[in-house]
Amino acid sequence: MIKFTKYHALGNDYLMVDPKDVEQQPSESEVITLCHRHYGIGSDGVLFGPLPGRNGDFSLKIFNPDGSEAEKSGNGLRIFSRYLWDRKLVSNEPFLIETPGGVVRASVSSSGKSVTVEMGQVSFNHDAPNCLMATAENIQASDKAFIGYRADVGNPHCVILVDELSPDVARKYGPLIECQPRFNNRTNVQFVKVLGQEQIQIEIWERGAGYTLASGSSSVAAAAVVYCLGLCRENISVQMPGGIIEIALDKQFNAVMTGAVGKIAEGNLCDEALS
Repeated sequence: MIKFTKYHALGNDYLMVDPKDVEQQPSESEVITLCHRHYGIGSDGVLFGPLPGRNGDFSLKIFNPDGSEAEKSGNGLRIFSRYLWDRKLVSNEPFLIETPGGVVRASVSSSGKSVTVEMGQVSFNHDAPNCLMATAENIQASDKAFIGYRADVGNPHCVILVDELSPDVARKYGPLIECQPRFNNRTNVQFVKVLGQEQIQIEIWERGAGYTLASGSSSVAAAAVVYCLGLCRENISVQMPGGIIEIALDKQFNAVMTGAVGKIAEGNLCDEALS
C-alpha cells in the first residue's frame, strides 16, 4: 500500500508521499491512479519527499496527474513546507528546498497554516535565464487571437491579458495554448485581468493537470508580467477561484509568495487500486 497525506493550497490539492513510507518512488501509472478522482484518492499532483538535497536542506520531486514530472510548483512547495512542519522536521526558521526548477527558501507561520516561499528570479524567456523584459507574442487559439507573454519561474508560463475573465476561457483555450509547438516542453497558461495597481485576477490552465483553482507559480508569473509592463506595483494580491496569494517583487523580478495551506487527510491507497 502507498501511504499518503493530503493537503490543499487554496483548493489546489496534492498528495504527499514520503520515501520512508514506500519501497520505491511511485511509477507514472501509480501517480496517475493516485491522482484519479474516481479510481484513486484524487489530487492535482503528487509530491515525493523529503529526499536528500545537494544544494538545500531537503529535495522534492513533483508529479502532475498525467504522470509527468514538474520542475517546480508554488503550491506544491507550500504544501511540502507544511508537511515538513507537521512532521517537526522544520521550525519557524527559514529552510532550503531543492527542486529541478531551482532552490527556494521557505518559512512556515500561523501554526503551519501560512507559508512564504522565495521563488527566485522570474525570467521572461523559457530558454534563457535573467531575461528581464517581457515581450508580446501573438497567439492564435482556435477562433481567438491573444497577446501572450512568456515567463519562467523554474517552470514555463504563458501569461495572457484579457478584459473579460471566466473559467470557460481557461478551459476552452488553455489546452490549445499549452501544447502549441512554440513551447518546447508545453506551458502553463494564465488568463489575467488587472483589477487595480495592487490586485489582479487570474484563471489557470495547468500543464499536465488542466483547469485548477489556484497555482503559486502561476501567481508569480502573472504578477511579474503585469509588474514588468507597468500595470501594477511591486506588491500584488492575486485572486483565484480558490483564494488569494500575495506576491512581492523587487526590481530584478525576484518573487516572494505567501499563501495558505490546509491539511485534509492521511491514509493508504490499497494494492487493489493499483492492480
